[in-house]
Amino acid sequence: MANISVIVPVYKVEAFLSRCVESILAQTYRDFELILVDDGSPDSCGVLCDGYARRDSRVHVIHQENGGLSAARNTGIDWVFANSVSRWIAFVDSDDWVHPDFLKVLYETAEKTACKLSVCDYFRTAGEDFPVQPDGEARKLSSDDYYCGRYHNGGTATAWNKLYHRSLFQHLRYPVGKLHEDEFTTYRLVYQVKEVGFSPRVLYAYYQNPVGIMKSAWSPKRLDALEAFEGQIAFAQEREDGKLLEKAVKSYLYGTYEQLPQAPKVFRRELRKKLRRALRLAKQCDCLPRNQKNRWAYEAAYPCKPFWWLVSKFARQKGERIRE
Repeated sequence: MANISVIVPVYKVEAFLSRCVESILAQTYRDFELILVDDGSPDSCGVLCDGYARRDSRVHVIHQENGGLSAARNTGIDWVFANSVSRWIAFVDSDDWVHPDFLKVLYETAEKTACKLSVCDYFRTAGEDFPVQPDGEARKLSSDDYYCGRYHNGGTATAWNKLYHRSLFQHLRYPVGKLHEDEFTTYRLVYQVKEVGFSPRVLYAYYQNPVGIMKSAWSPKRLDALEAFEGQIAFAQEREDGKLLEKAVKSYLYGTYEQLPQAPKVFRRELRKKLRRALRLAKQCDCLPRNQKNRWAYEAAYPCKPFWWLVSKFARQKGERIRE
């Protein structure tokens, strides 16, 4: 039986699915199984998945009605607990792909550091191949140092550049129906383990599809991210964890501020309430960037967007006159 279960949710990716699946089947570490969860995809993805299962006994396919990314991941996790003795779980998104050493390095990192969660670096790509690999040995980091630090190219909440001991999912699943599902979940996994094994090798290719889900027009589902950050804040306050609280508050502050100009007018009053709360929290933990204080305060106080824009313009003009 396989040691690692790789779960791939599949939905409307017929142009990219082969690249993803073939990169997984080409792993130098061979003791794994691949679970393809066809999430009711209306294109030919289901047929492609079945074809891989016929050709390779390591591939298992689950077909279900469309439930979203979280539901598909949860289906894969549930399948592992019901049908597999694998000790480890990894996720790959179906429009991404992985380096041939992806599983090998993650597993060796977990073993070397004696951690139940290991992480590798990743890069964003529109189709380019993997960059030159950086030097550096795998090392052990505290949960705080990893989650609140800058140890790889971007955020730390992503589900897919990690290898998890299956026990971490014994009582945890992804939130069905939520956008930004990783922000609801990954921090809980990281803080379950106390320590994380980290490899600086770039082994995951995150494909930036210009028409992908995160590039779509604003919708109320974008507010899910703020709900996730509110959960992180409550979690950090309960643990009395200052580093995590600061990270969560900053995410909440930036997330709220970023959404204000994009959201329809009907949502802006609630967003300004959230921004004022974020400002209060930031002041309490002294993590508000000094050069942004006035700007955010004006945005929270005045519903008329042009007001603070004019103030900023006036301030810039005044500064230019002073320099003259």
